[in-house]
Amino acid sequence: MSNSKLEVLTPLNSQIIFIDQQPQMAFGVQSIDRQVLKNNTVALAKAARVFNIPTIITTVETESFSGYTYPELLDVFPGLDILERTSMNSWDDQKVRDALAANGKKKVVVSGLWTEVCNNSFALCAMLEGGYEIYMVADASGGTSKEAHDYAMQRMIQAGVIPVTWQQVMLEWQRDWAHRATYDAVMKIAKEHSGAYGIGVDYAYTMVHKAPSRQESEHRTLAPVPAR
Repeated sequence: MSNSKLEVLTPLNSQIIFIDQQPQMAFGVQSIDRQVLKNNTVALAKAARVFNIPTIITTVETESFSGYTYPELLDVFPGLDILERTSMNSWDDQKVRDALAANGKKKVVVSGLWTEVCNNSFALCAMLEGGYEIYMVADASGGTSKEAHDYAMQRMIQAGVIPVTWQQVMLEWQRDWAHRATYDAVMKIAKEHSGAYGIGVDYAYTMVHKAPSRQESEHRTLAPVPAR
């Protein structure tokens, strides 16, 4: 029996949309530490770039209320058009629908703010009216409270949305460490954004495999000198 939701995400079958990753929306997030949220969102964006995933960035009321998309996110995709809206629901903007259709991928990875409003409404409408499969990146999205985020995730899951995390998505795209074309870039993202795991990778590379430390600047290590 065929079930498309059993298919893993690949660089050929998925696209990604970042919804309202803007300062005023982040100010209201209480479900996740906001620095962690930003770290995860930028890491996911970098992974999308590595695998050439078709990407959409959409914003709401940028100059009148929400502020500009994180510069760190924009810099991952130089020259990419930003799709401005008035509606809380991205699906209500024709530019967004056209961009999704032009990308030609039915599996849509979603990172956005807030989970219970913009993510929820987009996911339900895109599934119902557009026939898309939605993969909601729980740790690159945030709600106004833990309850708001969690219950929105539950509602979407009950409707058929697939919950994922940013690192899960990146490693699903990678799939096999023998895929050397993307290996180094994926490990670079892990070292920079994956917290304790990234620290562990740095340790293994330098102490076990004797690779040089990855900082770009030069430093001398001065030998210990016992005080007299």
